[in-house]
Amino acid sequence: MERFAGNPGVVDSVGGGAVDRRDFLKACTMAAVAVGLPASVGVKWAEAAAAGLKPSVVWLHFQECTGCTESLLRTSHPAVAELILDLISLDYCETLSAAAGHQAEENLKRTIEANAGKFVCIIEGAIPTKDNGIYCMIGGRTALEIVHEVADKAAALIAIGSCASWGGIPSAEPNPTGAKGAPQVLEGKTVVTIPGCPANPYNLLGTVLQFVTFGTLPALDDKARPKFAYGRVIHEDCPRRPHFDAGRFAQQFGDQGHREGYCLYKLGCKGPATHANCSLQHFGEVVGAWPIGIGHPCVGCTEQAMLWRVPIHETVQVEHLTPPDAFPSIDADHRRVSPVATGVAGLVGGALVGAGIMAGKKFAGQDRGNEKGD
Repeated sequence: MERFAGNPGVVDSVGGGAVDRRDFLKACTMAAVAVGLPASVGVKWAEAAAAGLKPSVVWLHFQECTGCTESLLRTSHPAVAELILDLISLDYCETLSAAAGHQAEENLKRTIEANAGKFVCIIEGAIPTKDNGIYCMIGGRTALEIVHEVADKAAALIAIGSCASWGGIPSAEPNPTGAKGAPQVLEGKTVVTIPGCPANPYNLLGTVLQFVTFGTLPALDDKARPKFAYGRVIHEDCPRRPHFDAGRFAQQFGDQGHREGYCLYKLGCKGPATHANCSLQHFGEVVGAWPIGIGHPCVGCTEQAMLWRVPIHETVQVEHLTPPDAFPSIDADHRRVSPVATGVAGLVGGALVGAGIMAGKKFAGQDRGNEKGD
């Protein structure tokens, strides 16, 4: 791509077509805003792309369902064509490559040699480690061999999806293949994790495009997840949160509360302990396209300690309580007064009675004083 060469209103793309400059800038700014970054960052992304700063990206697939790639294919701000042609150079991806077999593997080898120390490696899927990794082989080599070879020459490592982040479904008990996430296999290396089943593609785009533009990675939490996407629990921004605060809970699927959008906490929602931005950034850019949005409790797919380890309909502790900091009991029978309410009423009543007594004494004292004065 040349920097808006020829016609300043057109960006020439690698594919020989043309992208309107205004549309391209709009796509970049929308992508930035989608992941919680200022629109000005999107402008810088566009400028970097126009200047030819398109990093090589190598996308590895291991034990997974390709769900994370499929989610990426359904983005529109930017669309995957704009992403691949204008913002990055996707040089190896089994799902999207035209080449296959020996051609594809030779391309991988050429890419990592020619761009050593400069390319971004995205890993999708868990990596089997048992029996020397024979349960996942590509081109005659194990996933273990491939991931070590590629990671040793990459400038940045990103694990997309829960499988690549910490093992995901393949690592569920009894884990017969010894499946692990990229951070556990690539010990000592910084691997940005973007968990989710599937991961939200905008969390990946925000991370990749920041590295593309600034050469830096976003601020990460203690699990190497980008804070812009995983800094808060779903519960804090859930549209059903007001019902939680008011003590209104669906008791079973299909009941009146469930149909009216009551909180799903009592049905096992893991949102209060799940760090993700699903409640703010929905999937496929369709409003309501996320578990709670379609009426099912969050299953905690971004949390290693929760997914496939905590029964799907078991309740969890609420993390990071935010105002109001006192909640109605979820077990309260709203047809009668609860003991807690009685206690609170007693305190309030006692305070009022006490205040009344004190006021009575005060007025009585004033009356006696007036009598003496008379």
